[in-house]
Amino acid sequence: MSNVLNHIAVIPDGNRRYAKKYNLSLSEAYKIGAHKAEEFFSWSIDLGIKVITFFVLSTENIINRSKEEINILKELIKEFLNKIRESKLIHEKKVKVKVIGRKWMLPKDLQNEIKATEDLTKDYSNYYLNLAIAYGGRQEIIDGIKKLFEDMKKGIIDINNITENSFMKYLYFGNEVPYPEPDLIIRTGGENRISNFLLYEMAYSELYVLNKYWPEITKEDFLNAIEIYKNRERRFGR
Repeated sequence: MSNVLNHIAVIPDGNRRYAKKYNLSLSEAYKIGAHKAEEFFSWSIDLGIKVITFFVLSTENIINRSKEEINILKELIKEFLNKIRESKLIHEKKVKVKVIGRKWMLPKDLQNEIKATEDLTKDYSNYYLNLAIAYGGRQEIIDGIKKLFEDMKKGIIDINNITENSFMKYLYFGNEVPYPEPDLIIRTGGENRISNFLLYEMAYSELYVLNKYWPEITKEDFLNAIEIYKNRERRFGR
């Protein structure tokens, strides 16, 4: 099987441990992490990788993390979205930006920032940057089933015509993002788990766990992950 790499999904873990390691505030560590995400996306564009998806904030984070930490993250997300709208790279490379998740859980001002960013880039289609915010894999499947049931009640789709591929359009990527199934998932922080991320889409994704905190990742680490991926045999259940 070809090991063409179209879509990388990232679990950027270890920001809080990085803050503790270097005696930084959470705000400082997360800012460094946000800048690292910009770098990572730039490295991906340089290699011509079409789709990048970052796991930014989970539904579980919103419920279980301290109010102080969530507020830091929400403000950083707003800043990040504003930078995206002004980014020369985004507009020159025609990058479509999409936020996936239960956006209704977010404050109205953040929802407005998301809409402004998505609207500004909606006609781009050379590259795709997806941000999973207020996201959970199980929640995505439940929300997809609800949409499917609505179409079934309207007679738009028959239950006998539902397939693995046709159900995909009811998930958060919908039909807006090509290659919705990640070829490679990179997780930093050394933890060997998927943390409720893209559960339906990652059925046959290759996993690469890096024993570094997210702010510590380098371009060399990134290229090494790509090289390891290209040398793997993808079986797809065969």
